Amino acid sequence: MFHAQKRRYTRSRCITPSSVQMGAAVADAIARRLSLGRADCRALLAAGAGAGLATAFNAPAAGAVFVLEELVGQFEARMVCAALGASISAIMFSRGILGSQPDFIASYPVLPTAVAKQLFFVMTGLMTGLLAVGYNRTILAALRLADRLPVSIYTRATLIGGLAGLVVWLDPHLAGGGDWITQAAISNTINWHLIPLLFVFRLVFGAVSYAAATPGGLFAPMLALGALSGLACSFVAQILSPDTALATAPFVIVGMASMFAGSVRSPVTGIILVMEMTGSSDLVLPLLCGSFSAMVVAGACGDTPIYEALRLRAAVGRR
Repeated sequence: MFHAQKRRYTRSRCITPSSVQMGAAVADAIARRLSLGRADCRALLAAGAGAGLATAFNAPAAGAVFVLEELVGQFEARMVCAALGASISAIMFSRGILGSQPDFIASYPVLPTAVAKQLFFVMTGLMTGLLAVGYNRTILAALRLADRLPVSIYTRATLIGGLAGLVVWLDPHLAGGGDWITQAAISNTINWHLIPLLFVFRLVFGAVSYAAATPGGLFAPMLALGALSGLACSFVAQILSPDTALATAPFVIVGMASMFAGSVRSPVTGIILVMEMTGSSDLVLPLLCGSFSAMVVAGACGDTPIYEALRLRAAVGRR
């Protein structure tokens, strides 16, 4: 459908938050077994969550930063040591089994250094930030709609699972976490006229799938949508600057980080995560431009970060 070569992925990240929860659960079990104090249990729990993320995304630094930026919300020496130690040991074990190659293959020429060209990445962040707001609100709307359905949670999961099975039967590439779509966007093998249709389908289908209340996550689908947004922005940039050869891959990578920053509002985690997944450490300035712009747009729209919104929703549900 997208005229791209099929690729086998050794890691499955469509259930990333589940890997975070699994890592935290293992750490909690160890802490209980050792009868550790409250402070040590808290540090070990956060470290286990970061190790789960690091292993799922093959991104050790992002796992440690995620603990500090999203879970803890502040710098603590105890947390830093625990998170780094857990992430490093988890990645060493994981790479010993699966290898150390980046999850996505990205190649591109040297980027233009002109300030005017960097503004294209600001544009990418602005556009992707708006889409991130729509992504958050679509997820929350799907959850509210699912709660109003006059069926049990088991029936809901069965119906949504049946729909997902139908999608897999029609085209397996449309389901899952979206890794294949992300790689196809980086490689620029998706026809431009399919981008809006693919984005809308992934947005709606992802929200419906998340509303099933079964183990599943947001990270990988979020990055796939950001990749599509970045791909679209690369076409726009080429139209605006036809005299300059602009590589597609940097726009896609910036789109991934911008979607994360706009949705989760954890820009440092998003930047490091995307750099580790694609091996694109030379894109620091474009990634900063895009992530900053996405956060400005999301904040101006009054949007609540997705995980904070989900926490608030769960707190209201427990009352």
